[in-house]
Amino acid sequence: MTQKNSELNRRDVVKNILKNREKALVVTGLGGTCWDVTAAGDSPHNFPMWGGMGGAPMVGLGLSLAQPKRTILVITGDGEMLMGLGSLATIGAKRPKNLSLIVIDNEHYGETGMQKTHTGMGTNISMVGKAAGFPFAETISNVKKLNEFIDSLHLSEGPKLAVIKVSNTQDPLVLPPRDGSYLKDRFRSALLGEEAIK
Repeated sequence: MTQKNSELNRRDVVKNILKNREKALVVTGLGGTCWDVTAAGDSPHNFPMWGGMGGAPMVGLGLSLAQPKRTILVITGDGEMLMGLGSLATIGAKRPKNLSLIVIDNEHYGETGMQKTHTGMGTNISMVGKAAGFPFAETISNVKKLNEFIDSLHLSEGPKLAVIKVSNTQDPLVLPPRDGSYLKDRFRSALLGEEAIK
């Protein structure tokens, strides 16, 4: 489903998803989604991937298997998800109940010059998720459906895949810390306690 003029703004979408995040662990994809999550509020429970394109869904899977009692949210873009479509098959096979993949889809590669992605040419990521065995896999393009998804986020079992069509806006950069070692240690400490990094 291509969405030329989505009514949804990516910053507002991410802010609303994270408004009641409780103790969810959040893994972000590179670029736009990293800035969106940070704009909603930097947290030790955020793990921004910075330039690790394609890695966020599998990092989320690893976390969900290692921490089955925690809610894991992966917030990434359509470009990264297209690069890692195979990860949907692995997640569908493992079926972690505590994992949700949220794809912020503006149908463009924001990090390399706004070239059109395949989602703007007919590729439907949520249908790939359904074929891979996700019990919930939907494309969301309006406020009503977004609010329904947010309301159900912590209530029903996953894995879930929400592809959220957003307008193609250029929001100001809001950067998380850049130091990879610091981010790793901060995240591990928040999750496992100070002893985990000694």
